[in-house]
This record gives sequence, structure tokens and C-alpha cells, in this order.
Amino acid sequence: MLGPLLRHVGETSATVWLETGRTGRVVIRTATHAGEAETFTVHGHHYALVDVTGLPAGSVEPYEVWVDHGEGEQLAWPSPSSVFPPSALRTLDLSSPLRLVFGTCRESLPHDHTTNGRYGIDTLRALALRLAAGGAPETTGPTGDAWPSMLLFLGDQVYADETSEPMRDYIASRRDITQEPGEELADYQEYAHLYRLAWTEPTIRWVLSTLPSSMIFDDHDVRDDWNTSAAWREQMNSRSWWHDRIVGGLASYWVYQHLGNLAPDERDADEVWQAVQQARTGGADVGELLDAFAARADDDPTSYRWSYSRDLGSTRLVVIDSRAGRVLDPDKRSMLDEGELGWLEDLMTGDFDHLLLATSLPFLLPMGLHHMEAWNEAVTAGAWGDRHRGWGERARQRFDLEHWGAFQQSFQRLSRLSAEVAAGQHGAAPATVCWLAGDVHHSYLAEAHLPPDTPARLLQLVCSPIRNPLPRPMRFVLATLAYGVASAWGATVAQSAKVPAPPWTWSIENGPWFDNVLATLDIDGRHATVAWHTAQQGPTDDTLRWRTVHRTRLS
Repeated sequence: MLGPLLRHVGETSATVWLETGRTGRVVIRTATHAGEAETFTVHGHHYALVDVTGLPAGSVEPYEVWVDHGEGEQLAWPSPSSVFPPSALRTLDLSSPLRLVFGTCRESLPHDHTTNGRYGIDTLRALALRLAAGGAPETTGPTGDAWPSMLLFLGDQVYADETSEPMRDYIASRRDITQEPGEELADYQEYAHLYRLAWTEPTIRWVLSTLPSSMIFDDHDVRDDWNTSAAWREQMNSRSWWHDRIVGGLASYWVYQHLGNLAPDERDADEVWQAVQQARTGGADVGELLDAFAARADDDPTSYRWSYSRDLGSTRLVVIDSRAGRVLDPDKRSMLDEGELGWLEDLMTGDFDHLLLATSLPFLLPMGLHHMEAWNEAVTAGAWGDRHRGWGERARQRFDLEHWGAFQQSFQRLSRLSAEVAAGQHGAAPATVCWLAGDVHHSYLAEAHLPPDTPARLLQLVCSPIRNPLPRPMRFVLATLAYGVASAWGATVAQSAKVPAPPWTWSIENGPWFDNVLATLDIDGRHATVAWHTAQQGPTDDTLRWRTVHRTRLS
């Protein structure tokens, strides 16, 4: 029904996720290895995660998917009519260079000339077509023509609040769209259909079956401005449809995205997965179990961790949840709760060549905009008196003033720690400390201004969108606000609200770019290069020209 998706891979193991039409046993088979698993059922949908172990490091092994619904094994993948190269399990060789391709914000829409004219080329599909034809996203970097080691999706993999025509048709087929939540998603069933629309276009389906992927959510996976403030949560909780929406969003995220982020031993240690496995043994549908888990995770963010980390040889990657774990108490707002901050701080160390901190929201916005968000947080908390709180909150929600700068407590704390790691105060200094992010529908590279003798560069790499460009008038407005007006008076208004100055300053070194893009981060020992790529329409819908927007060496 959906997939297969190649998810977590290590040096000797690979995990494949998929959805089937009925319960049964799923076998992933290569010429020399195999793994199998029974399906589990959630609200009538059937899923499997299959681990294949004992693989050679750095291997590329074509695989097939066989499904047995009790009538004998049937070949389910690849399709006999497939025009793509064989899907393969691609394990890591951690002694070799690493290539990460990352981006955010992908609308799943048709790929015809009309839609491309409005939304631009889907760069994920362009990457897939390039790989299927034997190319690679970058041919001049340290990894040459190598395929990506991993796809890293940093938010808005699906849009639950901005639905496409096919999604709206499905919603209208099952309920009255004149009643709330209208054309937005209402529950798990609608999320299941949304993921199917996002991942079944043949080219996308193929590339997700053959490139390992890691993911984290952002607001549109649930709803615009998700958890921006306590007032926002109060407003949403007052709506009769919100409970089913947040429960469906988090439960489906756990199934479709989160489970595949985990290594097999991490998944086996996950208490929710253990409960699912136990219930599955008895043949139960675990929908109610996951609904209860999702409701608890929303009500008490400390009850479950969505963040995760991976050590990729001499590179450490930490993927941070900057949405579900927020502390929204006006007196102690924080992007992360204390337990999550402590977990992250333990992982922010030296003794790696590169420390990658991936989060959906940019840690470093243009400085003027950062100051405006910090000012807005202070005004909404009463820095200018109680009579200004209301319009401060309205401005926060209207203009999306909810990035790291709007959570000053955690921003200040992690800013100091980032600089300390770069200075070699927590183990040997890496070559780079890189924050990776998206969300803002434009891309750029920012660099911190640290003391000249700091061994490491502290950088912000932003890549957004994969396919959801800002309309041209909005690009002008954003550029004017973020890089013009805000730059001129952001620091002044922040000082007027007694916002503490950042521990260090930074500047935008390259960009902004407003193209649909994917970024390629090439790492070879202590050397690193980043490039942003877009695609242009060729003579037909399936002939696309790959273009490098910008490329620069980081270390």
C-alpha cells in the first residue's frame, strides 16, 4: 500500500518500513541476506518494520519485498513494470566520506507544467530522477559522484492544515467539510491518507525505497504555529475537533516517521514499541493504545522524547524536537524542557570532527529579526506593561515570531554551550559546529563572530523549501523585514524591553535564496563542504536540469 521506505541504516543493518493491505508476514530479501517481521495494526491500517542484519559495511544490496497474507509469499516490490533501478539496502562505511542531503517544507502536489509553474520543481523528485539516471547531486565535492549517505527531512514532510485538492476530495468523501475543521485534517484516518498522497508518486516512492532517511516534525505536520505559546494552546484546546487532530497527528507521526529514525536496539527499548509488540501478539488493533500515548505525549511532553542522535564515525548528528517539547509557561518559556536540555547538553561535546545540531527552526535568524522575536517575547511577558501583552501575543501569532530567539532562556543557554564546544572547552574542538534547519522558506548560511583564536567555525545552514516557495510579493516583504527594517532597529527595541544581548553576534554570509532547494553537506574527515541545489524544467515533465545555487567550503 505504501513504501517500502529505507529508514535507519548502520554499518551492518538496515530497516525497511512499509504499509500493507492486510495483516501478514513481510520478508525483505537480498541475494545473500533476509529479514522478516509480522505486521501490526493501527486503526485498521497494517504496518511492518523489517530489520536486515549482518550486512557488510558500505554495501549496496538490491532487495525485494515479499508479503505472506496466509496464502504463501507473493512478490510485492519491485513492480514488474518498474522503470527504476533496483531498490537497494545501503549500509554506511563510517571510515569513508559522508554525504547528507537535507531540507524542509515539501508540498505533495502534481508534477505537471501548470503546478510546477506555481509551486516550482519538487527538488526531491528532481534528485530522484538524477539518481535514477546515474547522476549525483554534486560532482565536484570531496565525495565526487557518491550517492547520498542519508536524506534528512527537518520538518513539514506533510501539510495537515494546507491540503491539496486530492486530500480535500478524500476529506469530503467521509465528513461534512462545512463543519470544523473543514478542509484541514481531523484524525488518524485522514493522516494515513495524507502520507499516502505524499509518498506514492512513483519517483518519490522509488527514491525513498533506496536512500536511507531520518525525519523530525515541524508545525505544519500538525498545524501552523503549533505550540507557539500558552495562549495558542489554550485557543486550540477550546476547539471541539482539536483533541482528535493532535492525537491523530502525533500517533501517525510515531508510526510513519519516528519509528524509522531509531536503530533496532533503540526501538526495542522504546516502551511504546514494546506495548505495540505485546498487543500485536494477541492480534489486537493498537489504535487506542497509540491514541492514549499521543494524548499523554501532548499533555506531558516530558513523557516521551522525539529527539534522537547518531554518531556517524567522526561526525555526531543530534536531531532536536523544537515543537512538541516546548515549555510555554509565560514565566519560564523554553524551547526544550529541562530534561530535554540536559539530554542535549550531554551530547554537545567535542572530540568529533563535526557536531551537527539539526532542528526544524533556525537557531540563528538574521540578527535584526532575532532581536524582534526576543523583544516580542519580552513585551508579551509584560516588559512594557500589562496593556501591551495582548497585541504582543497577536503579533507573535500573526508574524510567526516563535523561533529560538523567542525562547531566550534556552537560546542563551545553548548559545554559550555552542561557543564553548567550538572553543574546545568540552573535549577537543571540532572543525565545525553546524546548526541545520529549514522552516523559513528561504535558505542561507550564517556564521557566528567568535574570538579569532576559536578553533572551530560555528555556522547555521538553512535549507527551505523542498517544494513550497513563497510568492514573490512575500519574498520582498520578508527580505525587507528580516534583512532591512529589522536589521536597523531590532537591537534597539530589544534593549528597550531589557532583553539580554546574545553571548556573541553573527551575520548572514551567503544568501538568502528563495528557490526550491535541497542542500548537500559533504564531510571527509575535518573537511566539509555545503551546496544548495535547485532544478529547472526541461522539455518534458520528467526532464529536469539540476543547478547548484551556491557551494562553499566550511572547513
